[in-house]
Amino acid sequence: MLPREILKKVRRIEITTRKQANEMFAGQYHSIFKGRGMEFSEVREYQPGDDIRTIDWNVTARYGFPYVKKFREERELSVILCVDLSSSGIFGTVDRPKNELAAEVGAVLAFSAVRNNDKVGLLIFTNTVEKFIPPKKGRSHVLRIIREILYYRPEGKGTNITVALEQLNSALTRRSVIFLISDFIDGGYEKPMGIIARKHDLIAVRIADPRELKLSDIGIAVFQDAETGEFVEVDTSNPDIRRQFEITAAKRRSEAVEIFKKKNVDFIDLFTGKDYSEPLVKFFRTRSKRIRWGM
Repeated sequence: MLPREILKKVRRIEITTRKQANEMFAGQYHSIFKGRGMEFSEVREYQPGDDIRTIDWNVTARYGFPYVKKFREERELSVILCVDLSSSGIFGTVDRPKNELAAEVGAVLAFSAVRNNDKVGLLIFTNTVEKFIPPKKGRSHVLRIIREILYYRPEGKGTNITVALEQLNSALTRRSVIFLISDFIDGGYEKPMGIIARKHDLIAVRIADPRELKLSDIGIAVFQDAETGEFVEVDTSNPDIRRQFEITAAKRRSEAVEIFKKKNVDFIDLFTGKDYSEPLVKFFRTRSKRIRWGM
């Protein structure tokens, strides 16, 4: 039996995200994610403008007039939420920690998928793969996924995106839509990202807190690395230290963007303390236009 406060939080997220999914992303979601393939629909007489490559020569020979095969897109998709629950996710200085934002964004995407009759699965990872829930349909399944993202207690503390992508590459036999939700405080994942992006539709959702990008002047402060447990004393009043912190953070983020672009991976930047709906809507609209114009 789940504690009442957990059920209350899951219910709040469900109410918020189902409304977002229904009102903002429903039509756009359907338009930007293609089905897993084409299935045969019917045979009909050839009409001017039809692709001659679709001519059914057996039927044509039988009736003495060209006939073409018609196909329809298989709409059912498998959507995988690949969520980083390393210890850096508990960090949050504005409104909520990064892992709660990850849960809410994951819920929006999951409800959007279920509303379109798609399946949703979940892979939780840290420095190892912690849990894999195969794709299924239905509201109760989505609620389970939300609970897992919010309250799963991982054994690992670090981040290893490579092992998560390699696990998905082995587990998924059909083309799927994968949302990789992480702060991307990791390296060495360029090659496996390229492999998975060629087989599947991979979207990177990068979550950050403003304090990870800019160091405030609060004097002498002691910081702890959530993943390694290491403590370090920093004189934040020193402008050179603050500047170097910003340079390092900006470099790490730009290196990730370069990988995304090089491997043709779409990405969304989200921040704690900011409304996530606007960046998501922008992503959906931009991608919809790109598909419409064949870009």
